[in-house]
Amino acid sequence: MRTTLTIDDDVAIALERIRDRDSLSLKAAVNEALRRGIRSMDAETEGARNQPYRIRPWDSGGMRVSVDDVTAALGWAEGEAWR
Repeated sequence: MRTTLTIDDDVAIALERIRDRDSLSLKAAVNEALRRGIRSMDAETEGARNQPYRIRPWDSGGMRVSVDDVTAALGWAEGEAWR
C-alpha cells in the first residue's frame, strides 16, 4: 500500500538513527517500527480486556425509605412537589 506520511521531527531523528545502526532503508525502518508499535498496542488492549471488572462495595447506611411504596419513595426523593 502506498501512502503519504508526515513524520514528526523527533520520530524522523529516531528513524534515521535506527537506519544507520541497522543499515535499513526508510521503508524497512518505518515498517518495522509500525509492526512493533502495533503489536505493543494490541498487547495493551488484550491485557486490559482480560482483567476482571471489580466493584468496591461501600456501606450506604441502608435504605432510607421503603421501595414497596413507590409514591412514598418518590415523595422522599423528589419532595412532595413531584405530584
